[in-house]
Amino acid sequence: MTTEGEKAAAPAERRTGKRAMAGRLSWGLADQAASSLTNFAVGIYVARSLGLTAFGVFSLAWLTYGVVLNVARGLATDPLVVRFSGVPEAAWRAAAARSSGAALGVGTALGAVCLVIGLGVGGSVGSAFACLGVVLPGLLLQDAWRFAFFAAGTGRKAFVNDLVWGVALVPAMFVAARVGSVAAFVLAWGASAAVAALYGCFQSGIRPRLAQARGWLHEQRDLGYRYLVENVSLSGAAQLRAYGLGGIVGVGAVGAVRGAELLLGPFLAVLMGLSLVTVAEAARVLRQAPHRLAAFCLLLGGGQAVAALLWGGALLLVPDRLGELVLGGVWTSASALVVPAVLGVAGASLGVGAAAGLRALASARRSLRCQLFASACYVGGGLGGAAVAGTAGSAWGVAAATSLGSAVWWLQLRSALREHRQLPHP
Repeated sequence: MTTEGEKAAAPAERRTGKRAMAGRLSWGLADQAASSLTNFAVGIYVARSLGLTAFGVFSLAWLTYGVVLNVARGLATDPLVVRFSGVPEAAWRAAAARSSGAALGVGTALGAVCLVIGLGVGGSVGSAFACLGVVLPGLLLQDAWRFAFFAAGTGRKAFVNDLVWGVALVPAMFVAARVGSVAAFVLAWGASAAVAALYGCFQSGIRPRLAQARGWLHEQRDLGYRYLVENVSLSGAAQLRAYGLGGIVGVGAVGAVRGAELLLGPFLAVLMGLSLVTVAEAARVLRQAPHRLAAFCLLLGGGQAVAALLWGGALLLVPDRLGELVLGGVWTSASALVVPAVLGVAGASLGVGAAAGLRALASARRSLRCQLFASACYVGGGLGGAAVAGTAGSAWGVAAATSLGSAVWWLQLRSALREHRQLPHP
């Protein structure tokens, strides 16, 4: 029988839980703001320093890094967030050591592949890829610390780590600008990330256990390999679209698309910042109040979609003079893609909430199915649109594809929630 004191304590506990969630979400936003604004500044600086074609080459290296990053997240950090969020510190520390070791191992192995490919290709593209291979281990280890800190509920440390990266970037970018090549900018960007990765070891007091990486991959294989395919299909779709767009329209079109993404940078900082903590928060909601998971996911996805549309409306009011001041010669091509780019992000935002719910439910099979479908739509829409109407057609094709993909995410979440309610729970 519930006592009066227990009844009075329940609302207070809920308020305390909401404040704690708000605090963790705030640190997620602050951390991603630091990370994305740093990336935004790097992109702007490179675009103004190198011009449209060289910026397109840099964008290809950047997108390749995105593919490798998602490999590491799927195998190393995504299982960590799903299974070790809110656990006792001893369990978290052991898992974080093995998870960061796995991320470092992935960076070393795939970095070697990029180095060999870059040396074989040659030219400006080859040198950019070779330099990317050198800096990949540091880049992936720095990202692994961020996810480990959010799993532990200490987002402040992730924020400080990204600030360290941003500070280290300043002198590195200055030196790269003096050299004036794409390869120099890639090295500067990655070397500064390695500084932050080393600092993450001091922050956590944990040394990455590279020797235990294989054990981690084996233990988490039921989630890790599905998340690997899911994440790679997401970033791989963007990579295929970039390569295909470059082949159909030209490398300058890749730079134009990347320029439009830079215009969305501040909003994408919010979107990615929430993504750092939403899976962990959805997992907590599932443990504490499973009947509220659907509402949490709907609020998350709908709120982000509305925010994307508001940001897009603000971009349409930017005068050409200000846009050229920011992006230089890239502005004219990028500004023409604002409307479809914003609609594409809004459509994808709707699916983010459902994706967080499926991750929290550990429904890796359903989330993999959704991501493969969404990625196929993304590539088909992006390349089909490019073949029909060039760069603008590619942007509109992606906008339609993301909306269709989000609908599938929500249908799968509804089915997963129905199955979860039918399972016996203690």
